[in-house]
Amino acid sequence: MPCSRPTVLALIASLGALTYMDRLLISAAAPAISAEFGFTPTQMGYIFGAFALGYALFEIPTGWWGDSLGPRRALTRIVLGWSLFTALTGAATGLLSFLGIRFFFGAGEAGAFPNIARAVANWFPLRERGRAMSASFLGLAAGAALTAALVLEGVARQGWRVVFFEFGLLGVVWTLVWLWLFEDRPREIGGRVIDAPPEHVDWRDLLPGGKLYRPNLGKICAMYFAYGYSLYFYISWLPTYLLKGRGFSIASTGLFSALPWIFSGAGYMTGGWLTDRIGKTGNLKKARCGVGMFGYAASGMLLIVVANTPNRVTAAAVLAGASFFQALTVSPAWTVCLDVGHRRAGLITGCMNTVGNLGGAIAPVVTGYLVQSTGSWDYPFYLMAAIFAIGAVIWTKVDPMERLV
Repeated sequence: MPCSRPTVLALIASLGALTYMDRLLISAAAPAISAEFGFTPTQMGYIFGAFALGYALFEIPTGWWGDSLGPRRALTRIVLGWSLFTALTGAATGLLSFLGIRFFFGAGEAGAFPNIARAVANWFPLRERGRAMSASFLGLAAGAALTAALVLEGVARQGWRVVFFEFGLLGVVWTLVWLWLFEDRPREIGGRVIDAPPEHVDWRDLLPGGKLYRPNLGKICAMYFAYGYSLYFYISWLPTYLLKGRGFSIASTGLFSALPWIFSGAGYMTGGWLTDRIGKTGNLKKARCGVGMFGYAASGMLLIVVANTPNRVTAAAVLAGASFFQALTVSPAWTVCLDVGHRRAGLITGCMNTVGNLGGAIAPVVTGYLVQSTGSWDYPFYLMAAIFAIGAVIWTKVDPMERLV
């Protein structure tokens, strides 16, 4: 079956859904897991953070690998690898096994979104890439919105171990469809190949001190730390916060855990549309950096409101609003990597996402420590707001016109 742009969009949207369904399994199952093993909030924070650490450490080399070998082969290995460790999570027996399995799960999933970006760069012209990237993030939001309710119900009926095995099988099914339908690039349009194979670049040359490193790359990466830090509150602690911090029932927790991801889906699509529309004027600084700065600032302010809102339903609704503005920044961030990285889009997005996931590795541990030591859920929101403020300033320093490779 010949591959086409609609097919590519459907595949990357479904992959986005699968990545976050598997990531969020652990947070939805966390109350049952912590009850069975007696884990403290700090210990659960380490378990959450182990995934992000493995993800961050392997993100750059896996993005580089996809640039070199093509996203078809790279994503096949990635999805099968993380699906294996998703299933193995159900066999964990204690803290050390959880830490090891979740670390290797993160390492297995590393490179998924850089290789999605590589596929988008291969298949879509510059003017359409923001919306094409937003398709993967819309799938992400849809998968994430479904996960909490599905997993909470599945845990209640089958136990948490069976659920991890079932989701691991989903990855195998997706991989078979991917291999059947996807090609690395369009064969030709108008008699010519639309995207030539990338030139060789050693990924280590893009690290600080490397011969291809530029300050602009450092700014892009530092900007994304704020996104990754805040994102991992939703990935790791959201159901626990709603259950224990706000006193929602299990049924209500499933609903209000989905709400931020529903709002995020709208944010991803709006951000993709907005950055493409403004980009058509030729003002890439406004299209990328202006949208990104605004989203960070608005999200940070709403997180402060969450911490100061006594009504639990209002707080959950405002938190969903904060997730909308955070999601607004994703397509500009990933599209700016395509702007400056060109045929090395996978490598540049890998650099950015590495730093974002380092923030994600730190955030669950810091949140767990703050909650355990203070007995309050307010301090994590104040810290996220402060990090967003710094990120908004860094957005103003990014130059989307500077080609890095």
